[in-house]
Amino acid sequence: MSGDRTDLRGSSPAIVREALESGDPLPGTAGFAGWVDGSLVRDVLGREPLYVERSVLESEEHPTVEQVAFEPGVLERPRLFPAGSVLCPGSEVERRWDLPMPAVETGGERVLEAIDAGITRAVDATDRDDVAVAFSGGVDSALVAARLDAPLYVAGFPDSHDVEAARTAADAMGRDLTVVDLEPADLERAVPTVARATGRTNAMDVQIALPLYLVAERIAADGFGAMAVGQGADELFGGYEKVVRLDHRVTAETVRGAVREQIETLPDQLPRDVLTIRAAGLTPVAPLLHDAVVEPALSLPVDWLATETERKRALRAVATRYLPESVAMREKKAVQYGSLVARELDRLARQAGYKRRMDDHVSRYISSLLEADADHPTH
Repeated sequence: MSGDRTDLRGSSPAIVREALESGDPLPGTAGFAGWVDGSLVRDVLGREPLYVERSVLESEEHPTVEQVAFEPGVLERPRLFPAGSVLCPGSEVERRWDLPMPAVETGGERVLEAIDAGITRAVDATDRDDVAVAFSGGVDSALVAARLDAPLYVAGFPDSHDVEAARTAADAMGRDLTVVDLEPADLERAVPTVARATGRTNAMDVQIALPLYLVAERIAADGFGAMAVGQGADELFGGYEKVVRLDHRVTAETVRGAVREQIETLPDQLPRDVLTIRAAGLTPVAPLLHDAVVEPALSLPVDWLATETERKRALRAVATRYLPESVAMREKKAVQYGSLVARELDRLARQAGYKRRMDDHVSRYISSLLEADADHPTH
């Protein structure tokens, strides 16, 4: 980054200054991070990655420009700058913004209208001539695809759930679909790039990032500059089974509390996805994570979030306005399983001698590919 401490991503300095002054955590952006008037900032949901040297967070010293970056690989010991925080000259890291706790709307119908309007606002800010959609056939990406009316792409192994789901959903929507058929060699080739870009070598993160990177790679090769995704929908709208079951995977004792708990995981998850898409040379676009969507979603009554029989109920209700019911109501698998990337990466690890009886054998395999690539770089 430049040495004048003016680098800011995701928003204008004027909007961030106003948010700093007012304390508004959702000032109408799709996230922001970087320098504003000599201070470091990162939005409340961490939608823009921002890294600092670990020593900065462990000391009271203000960072130099060289100790801050938008990607982890250029720093010696990178740490994510805390979401919703500010670091002003001469002070310590301060939590400046927290997610609001709005009053719950009764009935929820007005909230649905606000969510719909928020999605419209988000897609209206997107250059539709330069964007394609990462499309899995689930309601999240299908709603984004319907609102953007942009080309659809899916990546997966030929017999995967995601490829079949994307095909049937695209047919139901009357849309063309480009299928990126994956082979094991694609994973071996892409693992070092993904691990290096994200700064992560654990199996789960890399398995999630790989299909995202490989579909983005094809979209970039086809001449697009941006890729739209449905990220954030599961967290905001109650898409996980555990928020209804309230089992050992959550600490909250209510569905609403469990949903909020999932929203609070976004600042750690989103940098992985953003950096993966950027590694392919594209700008990520996440309409469902715009402030104009997040704010009303936080006020949804619990029965519009998730029930025993239906999750993401509010999002599906909005989606039925734009999608066939068969698509709006469809359940989907997590991308690492739906694309069969997790299965194939496990198979490659075992073929390379990393057996399942070993502790975290897939992560070990990923690290070995990264080390081999560093020894014999082709990039």
